[in-house]
Amino acid sequence: MSYTFCCPCHFGVEGLLADEMRRLDLKNVRAENGRVRFDGDGRDLARASIWLRCAERILLEVGSFDAMSFEELFQGVKALPLEQFIPRNAAFPVKGFSINSKLFSVSDCQSIIKKAAVSRLSSHYGIEWFPEDGERIQIQFSIMNDVCTISLDTSGDGLHKRGYRPAHVAAPLSETLAAAMVYLSRYRGREDFCDPFCGSGTLPIEAALIAKNRAPGLKRAFAAEQWSLFEKSIWKDAREEAPAKEYNGDYRIFGSDLSPEAVEISRKNAERAGVGDLIEFKQADATEFSRKTERGVIVTNPPYGERLMEKTEAEKLYTNFGRAFFAAQNWKLYLLSSHTEFERTFGKSADKKRKLYNGMIKCDLYMYLK
Repeated sequence: MSYTFCCPCHFGVEGLLADEMRRLDLKNVRAENGRVRFDGDGRDLARASIWLRCAERILLEVGSFDAMSFEELFQGVKALPLEQFIPRNAAFPVKGFSINSKLFSVSDCQSIIKKAAVSRLSSHYGIEWFPEDGERIQIQFSIMNDVCTISLDTSGDGLHKRGYRPAHVAAPLSETLAAAMVYLSRYRGREDFCDPFCGSGTLPIEAALIAKNRAPGLKRAFAAEQWSLFEKSIWKDAREEAPAKEYNGDYRIFGSDLSPEAVEISRKNAERAGVGDLIEFKQADATEFSRKTERGVIVTNPPYGERLMEKTEAEKLYTNFGRAFFAAQNWKLYLLSSHTEFERTFGKSADKKRKLYNGMIKCDLYMYLK
């Protein structure tokens, strides 16, 4: 049976996620602001869950309808074929959000959607009380411009949780955004790769996973694996097929940080990701960057300086790193920052810029392609 799946993503990476889906031969891929949809069956869901690097999660869409009143919300949910997805003993909590809509109270919407789901399922199963002691199927709603969409969360934990980063330093970069930055740099394992502000090692680790073509979700579980809706074998098959698609090569991936604690965390995270042997981490000052290369790419996420005192420090850091970068040869640079005066403090205007969001922080990816 074919379903419609929706993948929320960081604003600015929709095209990258759509390209990922097309490489997986997923059907009817269409991108919108902050999300990309595709159509497919359970096997497509399993492959997408294990392979997509830029998606935040995968939602199975049940249906959409106009909802400008609580009565319309109740009747709209009650009209959906929820019994096709939710068994009589399943737990089905509700969560979601509302944007630019008349129904703005999330807690009230949650309560009404739950009541409508119970009403629909009670009629179908002929019971009034649900034990909710079986599989867990999270109902997720979004109400945008008075249109409500009801979905089921197939992922559980967000897809950025690859399983390799239980330890992190302050203000970490998400794995999904890091993968998007590596994609945008066009790094595929052939040149040198370096992150001189490596923090918890996310960018070098995602670069190594991309270079090896290792499925990012290979070592984690997904909520839909426990659903009776899908055969258990689809997940087993997807995991068994993935290692045969990996590459082997002589990769030159480097990460450094001024903090020795961050360097140690990065090493441990890389080991957990299975790429510890592919990345060289060391303590180093980015403002003294002088690594030699015949052809290399720097992809990095230095401190932004969101607070006033930190902003001055960030500007000084950008200025000093800029001097080091422009003195180095044969490196391209892809640097993410929210600082509105970055180019001035860095010392040169970027060759290209691309807007990205790091969580709720509006940033630019500055590209220096010397």
